[in-house]
Amino acid sequence: MLNIGDKFEIKTTVKSEYLASSMRSGCLDVFATPMVVAFMEEASLELAEKWLPEGITTVGTMVNVEHISPTPLGAEVRFVSTLTGIENDRFFNFDVEAYDKLGLIAKGTHTRASVKADKFQKKADEKFEEV
Repeated sequence: MLNIGDKFEIKTTVKSEYLASSMRSGCLDVFATPMVVAFMEEASLELAEKWLPEGITTVGTMVNVEHISPTPLGAEVRFVSTLTGIENDRFFNFDVEAYDKLGLIAKGTHTRASVKADKFQKKADEKFEEV
């Protein structure tokens, strides 16, 4: 069972393809904010999904992140997602944080909604079908 306060943590090493200069989200060789957000989402996804029944997944619906410190190529980064709330048994709210060896580099909130995987994928696939 998923409980308020449950945490999940993942780690990564900053690779060249994760840099702002590679992703075109900036021109410097530092960990790109879009990648920080992606790893925060991944940690939240993993936390929620380990408790969901077969055929149910979650999709991100909101991200609010402050990226407060740069991290260079090759550094290890740790991402922590903490469940802070569940609304209507469908919406999962998380506090998300990222740390390098010198401390906090990003923090924020993230919301995910549970969906029936097949139905959601079908809706997306049919969205632009010609009539």
